[in-house]
Amino acid sequence: MIDKKHITGIILAGGKSSRMGTDKGFLLLNKKPFVKYSIDALEPLVSEIIIVSDNEAYDAFGVKRVDDIMKDAGPIAGIYSGLVASKNEYNIILSCDIPLVNSNLLKKLVLAIDDISEIIQVESNGKSMPLIAMYKKACKDIFKEVFDTGERRLRMAIKACNSKNITLETKEEVLTTNVNTKDQFKTVENEYNR
Repeated sequence: MIDKKHITGIILAGGKSSRMGTDKGFLLLNKKPFVKYSIDALEPLVSEIIIVSDNEAYDAFGVKRVDDIMKDAGPIAGIYSGLVASKNEYNIILSCDIPLVNSNLLKKLVLAIDDISEIIQVESNGKSMPLIAMYKKACKDIFKEVFDTGERRLRMAIKACNSKNITLETKEEVLTTNVNTKDQFKTVENEYNR
């Protein structure tokens, strides 16, 4: 397994959260902010953690925070900004709105590292999850090229890279639930309190 000293954890917390009406990283599950769940899941596997967000309130978590280099451009910009700031070749990208994620699930990304894949994504419920994924630092150049063509869809940037998926067991799929609405938040709360 790749040593954690070669891995950075990058948490994307720059989204608009328009459907929730509030910054999702600060939503509380069992009195703990969502972003802290991301930090806790990453910590055993990485040597540095970076939060990508223009919101200075994230500085309270004691990890490095970087602004989005390209404003209002979605996850392509967030991933690019994190990869530029990272000092490591391997980077676990994690959205801040997946509070049930844990280190065991993220470890599968580390174990799946090979010589050819530039991106390794979790696959859950038959869907690729590019915001629970391992990215090589070199992807930043490809993402910048895609961005410069005017493309903002993350899947198009991923298509330009060499990627593979790792499929989760059915019982693990709930760990990838991301919260965009109040209903999804209720689902996560119920799962957490089971």
